[in-house]
Amino acid sequence: MSKNRFDPKPLDELAGSWSDKLHGYMQKAQGIAELQQPLHNALGPVLSKKCRVANYQDGTLYVEAASATLATRLNYLKMEILSNFRAAGLHDCCQVKIGTNPEAQQRLTQPVNQVKTPQATYTGTGRHMSTQTADDLMALAELAPAGLKEKLLRLAKHGGQKK
Repeated sequence: MSKNRFDPKPLDELAGSWSDKLHGYMQKAQGIAELQQPLHNALGPVLSKKCRVANYQDGTLYVEAASATLATRLNYLKMEILSNFRAAGLHDCCQVKIGTNPEAQQRLTQPVNQVKTPQATYTGTGRHMSTQTADDLMALAELAPAGLKEKLLRLAKHGGQKK
């Protein structure tokens, strides 16, 4: 009896092929992650935080930059990047291609647990209004329209309080 191609396949048959592919992807990702260090050495700490190695295939290094202006700057540094990768042991690296990807920087940065600092609350002891300022506000309130006069008098009253 022949096997029907529309019959479902057993899970162990599918998982076996998945594990080979996943293992291959994992090795490729680790290889690309190792290439980030020579890029860091070539560009320095500031520029290397804004770009990443996207791929390395057939002697061509693909680098993603976070912006177009950074990609332009990296294009001027191609020969330096290439020489640093050759010095790091990738002698078959013969070309560097720069592309832009705004998410490149987000992929590089690891999520950091940010500690929230409590905001300072006003306890009333930080600032004091001098009596001279309170007197000036009172004098200004005499010449001000009714709505503003009321607010200036309330404000001046704070200067008269002793703390």
